[in-house]
Amino acid sequence: MSEVNMEKLEALAGKVIGDVAGALSLYMAYLGDQTGLFDALDGEGRLTLDQFAQKTGRNPKYLHEWLGSVCAAGYVTHHPEDDTFSLSEEQALVFGQEGQPACMQGFIMAVVSQYEEHEKAVEVFRSGKGRPWGDHSNCLFCGTDRFFRPGYMANLTENWIPALGGVDDKLKSGAKVADVGCGQGSSTILMAEAYPNSHFVGIDYHEPSIEEARRRAHAAGLDNIEFSVATAQDYPGGDFDFACIFDALHDMGDPVGAARHVRESLKEDGTFMLVEPMAGDSMAENMNPLGQIFYAFSTTVCTPNSVSQDVGLGLGAQAGQKRLTEVLNEAGFGEVKRAAETPTNMVLEATA
Repeated sequence: MSEVNMEKLEALAGKVIGDVAGALSLYMAYLGDQTGLFDALDGEGRLTLDQFAQKTGRNPKYLHEWLGSVCAAGYVTHHPEDDTFSLSEEQALVFGQEGQPACMQGFIMAVVSQYEEHEKAVEVFRSGKGRPWGDHSNCLFCGTDRFFRPGYMANLTENWIPALGGVDDKLKSGAKVADVGCGQGSSTILMAEAYPNSHFVGIDYHEPSIEEARRRAHAAGLDNIEFSVATAQDYPGGDFDFACIFDALHDMGDPVGAARHVRESLKEDGTFMLVEPMAGDSMAENMNPLGQIFYAFSTTVCTPNSVSQDVGLGLGAQAGQKRLTEVLNEAGFGEVKRAAETPTNMVLEATA
């Protein structure tokens, strides 16, 4: 056995301490979100502990400890000269202000959902068996939608669709659109609101998510949208001008079969937009914080869901453009190119 390098040991132990601090800070951020503490601080300037307790109605003993943690993390600002607390504009955007692209609370909620059912995750990992999407806690469904929605709001109709060849004009004139794996319908609703002359069909095999999508569409007063419970491999209908899958193809057991069904349901000149997590084409290219996060979620959510279904390809959340292009080519799409990207997503345009 080689001699332990004490400098490397201390550095690694220090990193773990930092990771533990970060994990607990996310937990504290979740508590603050669920109890309205960030919103209560937003725009209020400096508050003393007593003022904060009076405003929120929370136990000042708990608030004192919570503030100690989140201030040490840099999530809230402590002013030692008068022992007050405030939220900067940047802190408010990241930890509050629901719907803003910088808000991270959906991501944090999704992380918390994984710890919520950690025993089940351990058993699935140990056994190598699958675990369907619907077997997770509702916190994951809400967190996932809440995380992706601001990015879709900022990019979907303003940047991604206009980057596709001729699709924006089709949707403005009136087109038929399939949003496959739509979850709770955020992407479908955004498109339906932006393109009132087009008709949108949201499709997902998770019935509770479709029920929530229908509720949201009804609340928005949209009459150019419908939702259907079906899989990506067998959803009904055809002659779609445009189809899209957002951050879901890699979760499917048979992504080739799903993409093939999308191609078969499109018109001859139809376009398929595939939005997937940003990733390089090799593991070495993904050795960064984003890759660390997506590989982790893929370990407990994405890959187990794929393994639970027919074929069980287990594409993974860090497949990369090269592997995704191979899947789309095998499904019958002759041309695949990257049309747009953000720090967290790549947008692929596929045509026959």
